[in-house]
Formats: sequence, C-alpha cells, structure tokens
Amino acid sequence: MENLFKKGTRSLPVLLLLLVHLHGYPQNYYGIQGSNYAGSLGIGNNPASIVNTPYKWDITILGAQAKNATNGIVIHNYSLIGNPAKSQYQFKEGDFRRFAYADYNVNLLNTRFAINRRQAFGVGINLRGYAQGSVGPVNFIDTLKTVGDFFDIGNYNRKLYGDVVHSSWIEAFATWAQTIWDRPDSRLNAGITMKVSRGISGAYTRLLNGNVAQTVHGNNPVYTMQDAFAEYAYSSNYDEWKDEKSTNQNLRDFLKKTQGGISFDLGAEYIVKSGQISAVFDDDDYYDYNWKIGLSILDIGFNKYKYGEQSRILSGFQNNITDTVLDTRFSDIDNLEEFNERLNGIVRNIQQPVGTYKIVNPTRAVLNVDHYITGAWYVNGNLSLNLSSLSGSQWRVTELNMLTVTPRWETKRLGFYMPVHFNIKEQFWVGGAIKAGPLLLGVHNWATVFSKNKMQNGGAYIALVIRPGSSSSTERKDKRFNCPKVGNPFTKNKLGQKTSCPPR
Repeated sequence: MENLFKKGTRSLPVLLLLLVHLHGYPQNYYGIQGSNYAGSLGIGNNPASIVNTPYKWDITILGAQAKNATNGIVIHNYSLIGNPAKSQYQFKEGDFRRFAYADYNVNLLNTRFAINRRQAFGVGINLRGYAQGSVGPVNFIDTLKTVGDFFDIGNYNRKLYGDVVHSSWIEAFATWAQTIWDRPDSRLNAGITMKVSRGISGAYTRLLNGNVAQTVHGNNPVYTMQDAFAEYAYSSNYDEWKDEKSTNQNLRDFLKKTQGGISFDLGAEYIVKSGQISAVFDDDDYYDYNWKIGLSILDIGFNKYKYGEQSRILSGFQNNITDTVLDTRFSDIDNLEEFNERLNGIVRNIQQPVGTYKIVNPTRAVLNVDHYITGAWYVNGNLSLNLSSLSGSQWRVTELNMLTVTPRWETKRLGFYMPVHFNIKEQFWVGGAIKAGPLLLGVHNWATVFSKNKMQNGGAYIALVIRPGSSSSTERKDKRFNCPKVGNPFTKNKLGQKTSCPPR
C-alpha cells in the first residue's frame, strides 16, 4: 500500500474529493459570552449586551478567531504549539458521509461607548469568512489512481452528490442599545446592529444525481457515465487578478469589483437583579445580577457576488463517455478555463450563468443565560439555532456552534474560562481561555494543543482590548452580603437575608 501521507493530488477523483472536503466561525470568543466585561466583543453575540457593563468605554484594537471541523481529513504531526512545516495530512478511508467546515473573523477597532447607564453605542469593522461542504456517502481508499478505481470500490451503484459554499466579506457596523425599563427587581435592555458590507470572495459548487452504469468486458469492468447535474461559480473579482500586473494593482482591482451587501442583528437582555435596590449601592452594584437572559437574532442578510467568467451549469453526458475517456481528457489540467474547454464533447448541456448571485449570511437565533454563583464565579449557557435555511436560498452558510456551557472565574483584570461545546456536527470539544488585563487568549478545543493529530477540529482566538485605566485596575468584589450604605441597620442584604449592621 502506498504511503498514507501525501503532499499532493495524484488523480482527478482525489482532486474532486479534496475540493469537496476543504472548501467548507463570527465573534466566537466563547469564554466571555454573557460576561459583563465582554464590552465591544459582546456585540457579535447580542447587541443589547453593551449596556450592562461597568466600563464607560472600551476598544478592541484587534481580535481574531478561527475554527474548523471535518471528519474526512486527519492532520498529523502538528498542534497549536507545533511547527506547521512538519505537518502531514491523510484522507480518512472508508464508506461514509464526509463534511468540512471552516470560519474566521477579524475585529478591527470595535469600539463601545456608554452615553450613560441606560444608553450605549458601538462601531467597528470586521473581516469575516465561512466555508463549508459535504459529500456522500462515498467510499474512499488511499490507492485510487483513476476514475475506474473510484467506481470499482462500490461508488458506481449509488447516486453521487455533494456541495460546497464559501462566502467572505468585510463589514462596517453601528450598534445602538438602551434600557427599555428598569424596575427594583429586574431590567430589560434591547439593541440593534446595522451592517453594510462588501463581498470579497464568494463561491459554490454542487453535484446532483451523479450515476454510472457498469458493464464487464472479459474481466475488466467499464463504467459509462449516465447522468449528472453540476454547477460551480466564483466571484468575478478573481478574473481581475493578472500575472502581468503588480500585487498592489491586483489588490486594488480585486477589491474594486466587489459587490455590496447589508445585514442586521437584533437582541434583548432581561436582567434579574440580585435582590437589593441598586440605587443605595456604588456604581459597580448597579450592574450586578443573579440571572441575565439574552435572546438575539444575528446576521439577518446576505452578500452579493457577480458570476466569474468561468462559472458553469452542466447537465447530462454525451453518448459513450466512459471512465477511460475521462482519464484521458482530464489527466493534465492547469486551470479552470482549460477544464471548461475540455468539457466540450463530454457534457451534453453547458451554460454560462450571468448577473449576480447572493449567499445568505449565517442567520441564527441565540439564547444566552448567565448565572452568578458566588465571589467571582459564574456559569453561562449559549444555545444557537441556525435559521438561514428559512431564506429558501440554496446558497447559504451556517454557524457550527450549537450548545456551549462555560464556567468562569472573572474579575475586571483577570479571567479564567472553560467553555464546553457540542456542535451541529455532534462533536464534543472542551476549550479554555484566559484574560490578563487587556489580553484575551483562548482555544476552542484543548486537543489541538496537547495532541498532534487533532488540528482539523478546533481553533483559537486572541483579542487586545483597552479600557479606562481606573476601572481596569479595580477588581470586582462580591458585595451581596454587604450592609447598605444608608437605612435601617437591622435590614436585609442583597440576598434577602436579615443582618445586623453597625449604625452609621
């Protein structure tokens, strides 16, 4: 058997599998979700969250997050603390459905400012991207060299299908949030984020109803293509990239040809106070709570792209197209234009789509519940439900996250977090994060740190956030057992317990 670890693609079947596997998350700073100290980093989870925070302002100078998941590839000899130059990959053998998922976001100068206790706004720029794909069920082994080899292992007697969607964009946003009502025992905040974007890169491909017929001549099976529907598209700004132009000119032309998009977020937070009228306590106590329940609907919208020149829609085969014909015709392909030229005489119907297409953003509903335990201890639950399928569009991206539970110990200056994830691909991850002053570091899955063959499932994030110096140097304390500053010395603390406080 040939070496399992390959640096390149040897045949058309393997190339197709690679494309389906690898073309596959946004403000997923999991550790701080629900935290009063999330500030501008909390906007992406719930725009209402920027009201209930003790800081007058904060600025995320730079934040970055990346995440990936797949069941079709294993990366060996590499971890987050390893050398990527030594890494190798292996396609997993077997007969099963395969998937791949990847996302990233970069936050630039995300700023939050509190006008007063009841009103706050935020602005900033984000660079975001999603890629996801699935195929199968398909049988695969490492020794495939020809199209016939692919069908020999049982793939000829099934309907072949798969799809890949990718969308990345840059967005500028503005957020407004305010208190709707404030009662002695509870408070309701609400917020909205409006976003305008430019679709930097968009692509999709789909295969439906792929099937073949097997005939045996002597001891040699021959596979004749029967039917298939396929389409693939990419954004037209890639056509502007020319070898004869400078890199700077290519970048200018690439960005100039992007299309506009729009989206928005809605959110609300219901805060159950800790049992004492907050007006008689200091400023920090105003933001205390026993429970904080947030509900938001995020990324309602889409990004638009113009079809690239080599985008195609294909259906049916010409007569007598066999596996050997495909091997001969597509054995040496350098680019997509050449691939399209060689389709003539192979595919019955070929169309070139024109105009624009939309890829729906990862619209989702998010329920976040945060509970104060004691001291600086909290526990947070975050449930995400994808809604982009309700758009009716075939081309959409989705969020990987489904359920996250995060115990945390957190003050203004320090924080330790242990998010536990169960995602939509039924993967179980245990992550971790640390906050030290302005720096936040986290991993989605500790296995990507301590194992050398788990990098394909996990990711990491980092953020640098500056806040007012006077607030960031004062640690938060548990004051629920404190006596009130004024009033009857024989009264109740914030937990409703009777106390005997010294007279003032």
